[in-house]
Amino acid sequence: MESTQATRGFPPVFVDAMWLRANLDSVVVVDVRWYLDGSSGRTQYDGGHIPGAVFVDLDAWLSGDTGPRGLNPLPDPAVFAQGMSSIGIGDDSTVVAYDDAGGVIAARLVWMLRALGKRAALLDGGIAAWPDPLEKNPTRPFPATFTAANWPAERLVQAEDLDRWHGAIVDARNADRFDGSLQLPTDPQAGHIPGAVNVPCRENLDQHGRLRPIPEVREAFARAGIRDGSAIVSYCGSGITACHNLLTLEHAGLGQGRLYAGGWSEYAADPERTAAR
Repeated sequence: MESTQATRGFPPVFVDAMWLRANLDSVVVVDVRWYLDGSSGRTQYDGGHIPGAVFVDLDAWLSGDTGPRGLNPLPDPAVFAQGMSSIGIGDDSTVVAYDDAGGVIAARLVWMLRALGKRAALLDGGIAAWPDPLEKNPTRPFPATFTAANWPAERLVQAEDLDRWHGAIVDARNADRFDGSLQLPTDPQAGHIPGAVNVPCRENLDQHGRLRPIPEVREAFARAGIRDGSAIVSYCGSGITACHNLLTLEHAGLGQGRLYAGGWSEYAADPERTAAR
């Protein structure tokens, strides 16, 4: 993986396993395994995790309640702060997060922290990239204080803003959900937001689940019309995997972009909004 660390300073968006191994004692490592089918990420953590890693419950701490703002809206800032404190992340912590999906789930936590100006990075390749034995004993978090702060408006877009958005709208879902040939039970309609382009976040990764080289990433976004300086909104089904596209854009030097956290689960739930196919 090509790194921006040398030119942009820590924290880079992605770190590799060798970096994490060398810095394991000075960072908070967070296991963010979570599954759309409802399987238990905690069970997977208990079965083996990177030494010293703490587990974060995405549904409890990284998502608000399902409702009119979609399936996984951003949590209330006080709830997020409580969750971070409870797993040992403080205001001055440096965080490295991972999952078992190449980072497309853990990206949610990393984006949230970075949006608040915190030091956070994704482990490139996730748990599969870790070269040493895993441990099964749960890690007891160190006491920490994380101060609640509002989500920055300049990093977000709401549903009502999309009709007058003049930049690119990027759908991070797989192509079959984007084109409407597949409709999951969680999709209120089949299809996508009118005018959106499709850059599936999982295609940011190679066959080993590691981020593709920057030139390949930039080429993929360029094919969708995304170039330097583009004003970008990223969305997915419910605002989780869309964060991976935002982190990848930042890593590739294409800007930070904005998150539409409600995603398709919010947008398409309004019967007055028509899906494109």
